[in-house]
Amino acid sequence: MADPSSYRPKPGQIPDSPGVYKFRDEHRRVIYVGKAKSLRPRLSSYFQDLANLHPRTRTMVTTAASVEWTVVSTEVEALQLEYSWIKEFDPRFNVKYRDDKSYPSLAVTLNEEFPRVQVMRGPKKKGVRYFGPYGHAWAIRETVDLMLRVFPVRTCSAGVFKRSAQIGRPCLLGYIGKCSAPCVGRVTPDEHRELAEEFCDFMAGRTGAYIRRIEREMREAADEMEYERAGRLRDDIEALKRALEKNAVVFNDATDADLIAVAEDELEAAVQIFHVRGGRVRGQRGWVTDKVEAVETSGLVEHALQQLYGDEKGEGVPKEVLVPALPEQTDAVSQWLADRRGSHVSLRIPQRGDKKDLMATVQRNAQQALVLHKTKRASDLTTRSRALEEIAGALGLDSAPLRIECYDISHLQGDDVVASMVVFEDGLVRKGEYRRFQIKTFEGQDDVRSMHEVITRRFRRYLQEKERTGEWTEEQTAEACEEDGRPKRFAYPPQLVVVDGGQPQVAAAKRALDELGIDDVAVCGLAKRLEEVWLPDDDDPVVLPRSSEGLYLLQRVRDEAHRFAITYQRAKRAKRFKAGPLDSVAGLGETRKQALLKHFGSVKKLKQATIEQICEVPGIGRTTAEAVAVALAAAAPAAPAVNTATGEIMEDDGGTTDE
Repeated sequence: MADPSSYRPKPGQIPDSPGVYKFRDEHRRVIYVGKAKSLRPRLSSYFQDLANLHPRTRTMVTTAASVEWTVVSTEVEALQLEYSWIKEFDPRFNVKYRDDKSYPSLAVTLNEEFPRVQVMRGPKKKGVRYFGPYGHAWAIRETVDLMLRVFPVRTCSAGVFKRSAQIGRPCLLGYIGKCSAPCVGRVTPDEHRELAEEFCDFMAGRTGAYIRRIEREMREAADEMEYERAGRLRDDIEALKRALEKNAVVFNDATDADLIAVAEDELEAAVQIFHVRGGRVRGQRGWVTDKVEAVETSGLVEHALQQLYGDEKGEGVPKEVLVPALPEQTDAVSQWLADRRGSHVSLRIPQRGDKKDLMATVQRNAQQALVLHKTKRASDLTTRSRALEEIAGALGLDSAPLRIECYDISHLQGDDVVASMVVFEDGLVRKGEYRRFQIKTFEGQDDVRSMHEVITRRFRRYLQEKERTGEWTEEQTAEACEEDGRPKRFAYPPQLVVVDGGQPQVAAAKRALDELGIDDVAVCGLAKRLEEVWLPDDDDPVVLPRSSEGLYLLQRVRDEAHRFAITYQRAKRAKRFKAGPLDSVAGLGETRKQALLKHFGSVKKLKQATIEQICEVPGIGRTTAEAVAVALAAAAPAAPAVNTATGEIMEDDGGTTDE
């Protein structure tokens, strides 16, 4: 680990001007590339006290062995040079989006004598017109199959084209009218290129003119009684309309725009892009990245823009780019986009209307992509095994924690305090063993005390089950299961208890275990702000590497406990808000409560009824009737409803009073 002060530039060496800088390690490999409006304050910020740096930045500067910079004249040049260096050096500490897969695009090879329509993947080639990308190749082929009726452009490979030209016979598509057969000279090269350009214009969104032209030709053919030709043109129109239906209309003003959304957590981020051309969604793609540098949403957006448009020119950059957060250097990024397009590009956050609604859809797709990525990653057996081994090594455990339980406390300003317990076995969730707790011993907000109570209650139940079944031996393990084979509640002990929080929560959990005499269960806490792992009686946290599968698993366990706790807390709060006087009656379930209300018609009439009258309701005994009467008598009278039109006070039974 290098000391940053050993390669810190001398005072006055760093210029106060825009530029791009590179950090290199001891082997002269570039590990980080950055840019700045002013190099002096930016670089100086890396050489402060290490304790004040973000953990990821601290790791970078201690890995580096030197720093160098290049001065440029404008911020736009800095942006372009930064992109070029990131692409050239592939620095390990820079955010680099990676495709979950290679998205296919619809390509028209205008650089050939006879342009060809085909599905293409990978880097873009010069002289080829691209549309998309699309989520699936079959979606492209379905669209092309419909459009070939109207624009019979060549789709065959070079080998098939050459073979047909040699034998003087076109392929099957030429015989059925879905290719103009330039291979045998049915159309000239110029006529075929015109067809390809019309195909491109239609795909680019200029659809109305072609449909209107074909409709006019259809009417003319009908007027001249060429009914077969009119029928073919009618079918062509239907084919084009079906092709258009495959791309949803999202804007009515033929907008050309790209919408970019970001979903992120502490370790990873997912980006989704919707390509809208002519008011229709023409393509979609997504990336996932590890957050290897300390970067906010605005920085993620800037990196996405660089990767998305770094190699684009002209119409490859749309007129409008909608983002969830503007980059820090908005003017420079906007100018860089405009230079690549050759005209003005609007870079903004949608505030209202259809564009804001579509941005919400893109955001949901980004969130789902992040969840799917994490799920795929967690399902890999090798990855799970490595994660458990890393946790065991970092926490000093004798063996991998095959069963992990995580606890979280949730409340709303001290009200409705609840806790959750989630279970992971072999790195996978066991939702059937999740448990929920209501805090019973006190009221108010005290996460530490709440954690102590929950851990105490859970492991007291474990000790009770253990006492009932005997010590855990191979012969007695079966006794911990019910007759149907399912494990008894709280019967299995975890190897590791994880609490959502830092040192105070960990100390409370450890104290609860000590009070119960349990010394074979490890405890740790995961603090959300910096993803630090805290152990009992340690003043300093354990910092797992950012790329650690163990840290990822702990984070996933903690996030699941938080989700489960807050879901329960919200449901409990909603139930309290809707609660009535009958909800406080012990033993009165929903079915009998509805029977009472149906029999009497309203709570007011039920309140006026005698105990004998309440007993007449099927299923209601005298004890329950007395409890209902007491609960209704103790309930505060509700404020009367008022008819806002007349000012009259409404009775519960629908009548009014003049009082």
